[in-house]
Amino acid sequence: MGNRCAVIGVGQTKYQTKRRDVSIAGLVREAALRALEDAGLTFKDIDAVVIGKAPDLFEGVMMPEAYLADALGAAGKPVTRVHTAGSVGGSTALVGASLVQGGVHDRVLVVAFEKQSESNATWALSTHLPFTASLVVGAGGYFAPHIREYMRRSGAPDHIGTLVAVKDRLNALKNPYAHLRIPGIDRRMVESTPMLWEPIRYLDTCPSSDGACAMVLAAEDKVTGTPAWIHGGAMRSEPIFRAGRDTVNPQGGKDCAADVYRQAGITDPLREIDVAEVYVPFSWYEPMWLENLGFAGEGEGWKLTESGATALSGHIPWNASGGVLSSNPIGASGLIRFAEAALQVRGKAGEHQVEGARRALGHAYGGGAQFFAMWIVGSDKP
Repeated sequence: MGNRCAVIGVGQTKYQTKRRDVSIAGLVREAALRALEDAGLTFKDIDAVVIGKAPDLFEGVMMPEAYLADALGAAGKPVTRVHTAGSVGGSTALVGASLVQGGVHDRVLVVAFEKQSESNATWALSTHLPFTASLVVGAGGYFAPHIREYMRRSGAPDHIGTLVAVKDRLNALKNPYAHLRIPGIDRRMVESTPMLWEPIRYLDTCPSSDGACAMVLAAEDKVTGTPAWIHGGAMRSEPIFRAGRDTVNPQGGKDCAADVYRQAGITDPLREIDVAEVYVPFSWYEPMWLENLGFAGEGEGWKLTESGATALSGHIPWNASGGVLSSNPIGASGLIRFAEAALQVRGKAGEHQVEGARRALGHAYGGGAQFFAMWIVGSDKP
């Protein structure tokens, strides 16, 4: 991993359906200024900026990194753009960390964003003529068959997705930045909402959010305040249409998790990780990723969810912040997972803080479940 690197500042905007009060530049600057304030620094202290977002087609702004450089204090400084579909937020953090770990820069500002109110994500995600007939089904229509296949393989009962939807939304009530804060959320409410793509109901899905997230990463000798040390980080990808590809339990996810655990010296994630922020845009992906990331055996993830182990008060809390089910500015969603993991081990997660959290997992995935990014952060130096 090279030089030690730590998160020393985190900044987030309020996530909501429409941020009409700011431009994209204003949105990212808001998150960046909060991250710098958390780190006790200014733009002058930053050596380089790494920007991440989902496809340019979402907002129709090509090469937004050029447009945003001034707003992020990056005039005359290196600016890097990262894009790995929905996993881009996690990849952005890892690219920024690599610049510190490789000794290229001492302090790096990483920022990711999405302003979905200025886009049509379902249209943008639907393949168009002449390549194929467009069904305009978006991400939910693509992933629903994977979920149905998981249910068939594992024998998971129908209510498991509902349990996750309620759990994460209850957690969101403790997070002031969360987009969806639904008082009185319960199983009956979720199960009364329309079926969109069998078995995904309306409240089993993530919202469409505007928002940005930022982090300041620093070399060991530049650390200020309370750091979250990076113990390991990895990215993996796989072809979306390769022969024999398992879309329910992707090999890329398993390989990425194995690599990051090896770097962090983790052999049993269920017992050695205190809290996890995992990219769950549809509720059924919690039990699926519990298996893919090695927290449960194949076909056993839904049992861990049903037992309450992933609740805020459980053995291994997943998505204490409310997760992607509660806030989804697509380009930033992965970075939010990484940032929330860092906040947990820094003891700065507020009302959704997991007591005694010392090691946390941040996870992001994207594309057709083909791009993966993960890191382990801890309160102690690696």
